[in-house]
Amino acid sequence: MAHLDFCAPSTVGKKFQEQFHFSQSVRIGDRIETSGHGGSNRETGKLPESVSAQIAGAFRNIQGALIDAGGEGWNQVYQVRSYHVNMNLEAAKLMVVCLRKWCPDHKPLWTAVGVDKLAGPGMKVMIEVVAHSEK
Repeated sequence: MAHLDFCAPSTVGKKFQEQFHFSQSVRIGDRIETSGHGGSNRETGKLPESVSAQIAGAFRNIQGALIDAGGEGWNQVYQVRSYHVNMNLEAAKLMVVCLRKWCPDHKPLWTAVGVDKLAGPGMKVMIEVVAHSEK
């Protein structure tokens, strides 16, 4: 798999890569795919308590992961999958606010899934994306 460029450049990303054996993103030709990102701080790993802060943090983390992989960010995202503990109208509305903020010029595909539990304690949302990057 030498032709794939796996990335985990943030402080927490490197820690997770070593501890759990996964990367935050991968570049495959003109595509970038991310693993699921929560809303924790990229440098400290601290997870905010509120669902709104976690969703906003996940969007910021994905922006960083896309740039780290050589992309431009959310403007290249064409597919979004979000996983929510206690999926409800509030969570959907918060996602829409962030989608409008980070993707003002396009409307990516979006699938939202309600789940019982996510990987880390206290996680309320996890988001993964696929982006097209011609660089």
